[in-house]
Amino acid sequence: MSNLDAFVHLPALRGKLKPAEQSELRGTWERVAQWDERARARGFAPGWRLSDHQLEATRHALLGPMIAARQDLWIYGYGSLMWDPGFHFSEVRLARLQGYQRRFTYWTRIARGTRERPALMLTLERQPDETCCCTGLAFRIGAEVAEEESAMLWRREMLRNGYCPTWLPVDTPQGPLRALVFACNHAHDDYAGEMALDETAAIIAVAAGAIGSNREYLEQMAAQLSALQIDDPYVEQLLQRVRQCAGEAAVR
Repeated sequence: MSNLDAFVHLPALRGKLKPAEQSELRGTWERVAQWDERARARGFAPGWRLSDHQLEATRHALLGPMIAARQDLWIYGYGSLMWDPGFHFSEVRLARLQGYQRRFTYWTRIARGTRERPALMLTLERQPDETCCCTGLAFRIGAEVAEEESAMLWRREMLRNGYCPTWLPVDTPQGPLRALVFACNHAHDDYAGEMALDETAAIIAVAAGAIGSNREYLEQMAAQLSALQIDDPYVEQLLQRVRQCAGEAAVR
């Protein structure tokens, strides 16, 4: 492992990320087995996720050459990876991805929702306005741990094949780089499409699942953006609407 302080570029982030070994989202095979049990208990069919073989095959198809060449991997985080990455990293930077923005357009029926009341999770949607961008974090996974740590990440993000993982250029204050980005998979059954802000807020305000509520996820997102001084009007406006929904429900 590198002796470089992982937070040298973002000292304000120190203490604001859950350590990998404490993460419920670190994709060990033992944790995947727990997720399987949770899915069975909720009536999901055995094929609710990619098989172990498919997970490893898809990971090695995209990441195998870089791992074999002993290259560092850069991972772009825009949602829960920004406070709970679940993998060990050697460096983290602010990073801007051009042409994309965060949107709650992906259903989840296990983690923060149920089959009867699904939750909405963040994805990255390509925008027609190429001047727009999404500011998140870029994590460097050192070459010496890339095989193990990329597996932890892949089992978490690609369990249901819900994203389109691709290498994209991102800009950081320390210079440009190419990062692995988990962008929206519009062809997936769990793709919800972009809804009106009020409709999205109404869903987030009430959905909850095995690892917490949908609102908690949004609150954590907003708090981390604030800590990093990242302006995201979509998240800010959505949080205001969710809090308004909660207030109206309390009055009723």
